[in-house]
Amino acid sequence: MIKNPIGLLLNGVLVSLGLLPLLAQAQQPVSNTQVAAMVEALRQAAPQTKNANDGLYSEWQVKPETLKGWSKTCLKRELTPTQFENSPAIARQVVSCITRRELSNQLDATNNNEIASVRGAACWWMTGSYTGCEKGFTADYVQKVVRFYQQQLSKPAATQL
Repeated sequence: MIKNPIGLLLNGVLVSLGLLPLLAQAQQPVSNTQVAAMVEALRQAAPQTKNANDGLYSEWQVKPETLKGWSKTCLKRELTPTQFENSPAIARQVVSCITRRELSNQLDATNNNEIASVRGAACWWMTGSYTGCEKGFTADYVQKVVRFYQQQLSKPAATQL
């Protein structure tokens, strides 16, 4: 038999209230500023092949087969590579949508470690995997993305794209 049910109830409420900030932190959404910084970092870090017919589209250098799924997910319709290439606004919209999803996934996976999330999302962007970008070309690419991301965050809000 419980001797002090009201005390037990109050303890339960206090513990629950104490956990609320932790739950809110764990489910923290990705901010528009973070998405904009990541989108711009991915654009700036995009490998330039110096070949106009390299099979990659827009300033973000997206593969056509990737673009189909992304545009269907984000716009509810498939874009052709030409449509994506010829509309920077639509390209940015699709890239922003996917970036928001991936940064959010990585923030959850890294317990809200922002830089680890940027690294994971950049690795995924380049390879399709969140890990395995610790050396070589992909490591250099991820470092570039992190550097550009941090630069974007340090700019006044009015200058961010």
